[in-house]
Amino acid sequence: MNTSDPERPLAESAAYRDMVRFFVPLGLSSLLVTMSHTIINGTLARSSDPETAIAGYAIAMSIFVITERPAVLLRQTCSVLVRDRLSFSAMSRMTALLLACTIAVGLLLSWTPAGGWILRSWFHADAPVGAAALDSYRILIFVTVFSAIRCLFHGIIIREMRTAWLTIGMVIRLVIMYSLSLVFVHVLGWADGRVGAVIFLVGMMVEAAVSMWEGRHVLRTLPDRSAHGSVSKMRDIFPFYRPLVLSSLLAVAIPPSVNAMLGKTADLTLAVASYALAMNITNLVTSFFSYVHQIVLNFYADNPRKVRRFCTAVNLVPPLLLAMLAWTPVGTWFMRTIMGVGGDLLSETRLVLNVCLLHALAFPWVDYGNGLVMLRKRTRIMVRSQSGNVAVTLAVLTACVALVPEWNGRIGALAISLGLLAELAVLAVSLRLIGTDRTTAPAADRRAPSVTK
Repeated sequence: MNTSDPERPLAESAAYRDMVRFFVPLGLSSLLVTMSHTIINGTLARSSDPETAIAGYAIAMSIFVITERPAVLLRQTCSVLVRDRLSFSAMSRMTALLLACTIAVGLLLSWTPAGGWILRSWFHADAPVGAAALDSYRILIFVTVFSAIRCLFHGIIIREMRTAWLTIGMVIRLVIMYSLSLVFVHVLGWADGRVGAVIFLVGMMVEAAVSMWEGRHVLRTLPDRSAHGSVSKMRDIFPFYRPLVLSSLLAVAIPPSVNAMLGKTADLTLAVASYALAMNITNLVTSFFSYVHQIVLNFYADNPRKVRRFCTAVNLVPPLLLAMLAWTPVGTWFMRTIMGVGGDLLSETRLVLNVCLLHALAFPWVDYGNGLVMLRKRTRIMVRSQSGNVAVTLAVLTACVALVPEWNGRIGALAISLGLLAELAVLAVSLRLIGTDRTTAPAADRRAPSVTK
């Protein structure tokens, strides 16, 4: 007797199609984010002193990602916790408080002697690079406002499976940023770090406006209060949000630590600039796969086996793509033609890119593991995994700077790659101990996958 279900293959195909329809717009939006930074670096590479411009902007961005990170985490928090207008109201109040604190810190760093001291003491920046970094950061701090608005509304957009709107917002942002870069380079002839910051700010303003427009439509479809319970006060959010912030602050402390240690290499400017460009290319490759955690959050509870298969397939792509850019003439063409990089900076960037292959291999699996952790609402595990990452990264940085300072930007790439592998190891062990097939999400609240709008 044949007990097989003839409709099972069709059901499985439909499940995979739902994941693709959900994931591809998210991946495209993240890819476009990285492309926007490629536009900025390409603009700075065409300045009269590209190494100083890129190094200054890279250091400013390494500080900015720390002060901005709590705002970015609103996306995951909102996606998991917001089920109705009541919980969205609580998230909105927390966003306002968060922005007030973040802007205060940013103004303190940019307009008091503290900023200059950090640049000199931590990053070992000389006067030109330090001045370029400070000028850029004074503009970048205001990006946080629009980043928070964007991520707040992204959370409910993702939860409602309307991920195409993330791509739409990013496409509009990219067009605006590219147009501005052409104006600055070819019309105004201005291409220092402040230009990169202005381009970034305008692009984020545009994306925030698109996200708010669609998010308000989504908000009107939510009930006033969910029948399955929801957060109603800010204090209800913190048990989930606080470990995310702590783990993320540990994570975003890595870039400035790397740039600071690169200041002790044989050639500070070349090391920071080559590392920044190589990581930009690496992030361009891996960014499409930075929403693997959302696949887990939205689909794993109902389809664990299919999610594992889907993620195994997509996670093989980043290292293969980066290998093509690192080992074939395609990479040289891309850096020369698209990014405007040449000379010693091109040669050094190629060397750094080879080391970044380890990062591309581990990155999507770390995101997958973090998705499982968030699904189980065990975000404290991410604090431990990030601590392991930071510890290994700092140890490798210290050892390499002392032993092989002539490696320049390759030191940074090796350190962050080995740190990421350490983070993956901690996640794997922790998930094995707690189990991964159970979820605490109420069965009635598990949203059936739907076609992306």
